[in-house]
Parts: sequence; C-alpha cells; structure tokens
Amino acid sequence: MAMIVRKGTLPATPHTEFYAIPNVLAREEIHGSYGFSGAWSRKLHVRFYPTEQVKPPRKGEFDLVPEFPVEADVLQPYHIFTGRIPFEGDALSSRKPIVHGPRTSISVSKPMKSMPNDTFFRNGERHEVYFVQDGDGVVRSEYGDLKFRKDVYVAIPKGTTYRIDLTSTKAWFLLVESIYPITFAPHYLNKEGQATLMSPVVETEIETPELPPFKDARGEFPIDVKHSGGKITRITLGHHPFDLAGWEGALYPFVFDIKSHHGIAREIHTAPPMHQTFQSGNVPNSGFSLCSFVPVMAGWHPREVPAPYAHFNVDSDELMFFCNAFYGAREGVIEEGSFTFHPGSTPHSPQGNAAQRSLAARGKVQARLAVMLDTYFESMRITTQGFAYRDPEYVLSWSENVQRAQPAGEGWESPSA
Repeated sequence: MAMIVRKGTLPATPHTEFYAIPNVLAREEIHGSYGFSGAWSRKLHVRFYPTEQVKPPRKGEFDLVPEFPVEADVLQPYHIFTGRIPFEGDALSSRKPIVHGPRTSISVSKPMKSMPNDTFFRNGERHEVYFVQDGDGVVRSEYGDLKFRKDVYVAIPKGTTYRIDLTSTKAWFLLVESIYPITFAPHYLNKEGQATLMSPVVETEIETPELPPFKDARGEFPIDVKHSGGKITRITLGHHPFDLAGWEGALYPFVFDIKSHHGIAREIHTAPPMHQTFQSGNVPNSGFSLCSFVPVMAGWHPREVPAPYAHFNVDSDELMFFCNAFYGAREGVIEEGSFTFHPGSTPHSPQGNAAQRSLAARGKVQARLAVMLDTYFESMRITTQGFAYRDPEYVLSWSENVQRAQPAGEGWESPSA
C-alpha cells in the first residue's frame, strides 16, 4: 500500500533529494526497519533535521511499565469489565495495560480531553492498533491528520510521532501493541499486494492521512517516547515535528472500519481464522492474529450449532473484547466492554445452555460485534490494573447454578442484513 504525498513543487532533476520550496532546504529522513527489509517511508522536513534537540533528554513524568499481581501466577480464565474503568485524562495519561506479554500488550484508554497543546508521543518499541469503541477525533502525526470515529481501527507504525485530539467529550480505546508490524494477513494478498477476490478485507478501503501545510515553527516541542519495556523519556525538539513538505512509501498510519471486514458465512460453523483482519509477526510461529467478529449469518445446516464448541489451542492465548453484549456463547455473562482472557493451557466453552439456545439462530444474522486476538507461542499475564476490574466469579460461570442477566436493547445491526 505505497503512497506518495507531496506539497510544493518537485525539482526538475529526477535525482535531487529535496523539494524546490523557496528559501527552504528540505532534510530527508527514512522511517523503517533496519536495512529496509520491511515497509519504510521517506519523509522530507522543510528546514531542520528531526534529530535537533534543544534540551537534554530526561525521565518522563509517568511510565507505562506493566505491574502484575501475585494472582497472575495462578492459571485461570479472566473477565475484565473495561466499561467500568473511569474516563480520565488524555489518550496517553489514561492508558492502562490490562494484559501483557513479552511481544504483545493490550491496554484500555478512556480519555476525556485532547493531549496538551504542542506535546507529542512516540512508541519507540511497539507498533500500535487502536480500536475505537466510542468517541471521535483526529490522530495528528508527521504524515498528516487522520480522522477517527466509533468502530474503526487506527494502525500506527512504531516510531511515529503523533498526538490525539478529541472532537467528542470523551473516547474509549482498546489498544493492541506488538513488537512486530501489524498488517493485513499476507494470505489475503496476491503477489502484487492486492486483496484476492476471496479476501474478507480489501486494502483499498483503508483511510489515509491528509497532509496539511507544513509547520515551520521554532520553540520547545516535547515528545514522550516509550521504550525499554514501558519507560518514558521526554525529548525536546527545537522545531515543530510536523514540518513535512511531503512523504512517500508504504509505512504510515491508516484507519480501517471494522464494518469493512466483510464477514464470510457458510453452511457450517465458521472458525476464527475466517474472521481474521490483521496479523502481526510470522503467523503461526510468532505474533498474533487479530479477528473482527462482525454481524454475519450463522450457519444454516439443519444440524448446525452456531455457538462454538469447547476448545483450546495449546499454542495460543485467546483475548476478546466485546463491543456489545450480543455474543451467544457469553450471553448473560458479558456486558459492553467486557474483555475475556482465556489462557491456551485450559479449555473454554459457551456458558450454561448457550449452545442449546443458539440453535434458534441458525441462518440468522447475529447482532454481535467483537474484536479477538489469538497469540502464537506467547503466554499473556493479567496486570494489576486488569485484575482490579476483573469479575471474580468468572472462573465459576460455567456452572449451571449461576444466574445470568439478559442483555437489553437491539444491539448493532448489519446495514446489509
């Protein structure tokens, strides 16, 4: 998905390395993996190199290092009520890691305001994907402005300098981080980089940044950089970081609407690989698959059981965020924003008689909406902040003696249903 975004006029000489902007000599920067074996982008700064700091780096005023309770060493499934986590601060200060692993981390952020003026963030150790459960606003980066809204993914490559401005009174994000790039699954794409005709996602449906005029401003512009397992260092540039005249390449932030994942229906049960939207790492040997459970017709075979069977994958931990409570296998157990964590070394299944009740859903469009992540050869641990909002009765919720509330309302309906 290479892009070319340019402001100003290109010089006549094709080999020239800078733009012909009056009285301004552009500085070139390459953003990408070592040796450029993966995606990279070339950025053109209008006046100053992005290395020009005007203050010595210092320890940040906060950190994002996860902490773990002693109970994290006990093997059990977890249900975390992220809807009960309070709204506070901005997108950065309200970020709370709820589960964490050596290569993958999942957090919840529920900001009530934009980041402070002329302050920025850069994740220097992990690539990020935000899922927007609620709210709208703009991710502003050196690549331009990227608007977001409810029910979209916002993919931000590692090393991107950005800030999040809200246009709503509050927002609610699920944040997935990985040491590996997060991309569409390679098996969805042909050798030309285009989605195959059988793919549930189409690369042309992404939304890309809009590059505004460059900011040629001097001053002090702090950037909080995440590194070394969640530590924060504040660096201070002497010029505005969004001073790009243009950029080109295949590494850049983008938005993808979860409803642009076109669910695949078939006569019998559709297993999670059919719901995959993104992946990270060398699946199935490392990294994770990120799946979108969108409204889709349940299997219509006369002997189909729409609810999933009891299962576990000894190589994968399963982590699932429920955008609404209309998920048959967990009906009466979950609420909006519920997050379940099922370790790979123990099985899980529908609660109670959910499988029996699901027979009525054959051939019908389900109102569910959920985001699921399966790790590969990576064990996750619940953090202290995740543990604080857990359902302490979840491990016993498969008992037939447990009373279950029924969800209220209609749920999210597919526009094509």
